[in-house]
Amino acid sequence: MSEAKRSAEPAPERQGLEPDAEETAAGQDVGEGPDAGEGQRGRRRSKTMSRKEIARELRRQRAFGLVDPELDEVMKEMEARRPRSRAECANGPRPCMFISCKHHLYLDVNPSTGSIKLNFPDREVWELGETCALDVADRGGITLEEVGSIMNLTRERIRQVETRGLLKLRAIAEDEPRTAADLAAEDEA
Repeated sequence: MSEAKRSAEPAPERQGLEPDAEETAAGQDVGEGPDAGEGQRGRRRSKTMSRKEIARELRRQRAFGLVDPELDEVMKEMEARRPRSRAECANGPRPCMFISCKHHLYLDVNPSTGSIKLNFPDREVWELGETCALDVADRGGITLEEVGSIMNLTRERIRQVETRGLLKLRAIAEDEPRTAADLAAEDEA
């Protein structure tokens, strides 16, 4: 959504609706937070669009002749320029404009349903401080608060995701067959 459209639309939080439970739990009122002093509306929750909804909108656009051939050309050109490996993109321009990359922080695609989740519905890609999860990982360890601000989630939600991931890794490690070297290392300890 363009900046002009976004500034013309009133924010849903400002229309007398209650603030999100997540924002209240985080101790931030709708107009407060780190971005409030900079003219921002505060953090907005991510928005998920289903695969069917996206396909329906595309069919509607094609029926009305709204699919721009120039846009199709630009999309093909961008696909040709897209990096194919981490080595190609590590020193590329930032913010990264290839939002279809699975490591991009702007959106997430659910592989089982095909739905798309916009992590930052109130921002454009070039407004994000961090756009690549691999860039964040290359910097080394960061706090839950920093991860939360990068991913537009609360510290508590990041802690929950971390715990779930660690449990999955433990289950995978326990299921792997043990080698003779692993057994010898256990005997020595």
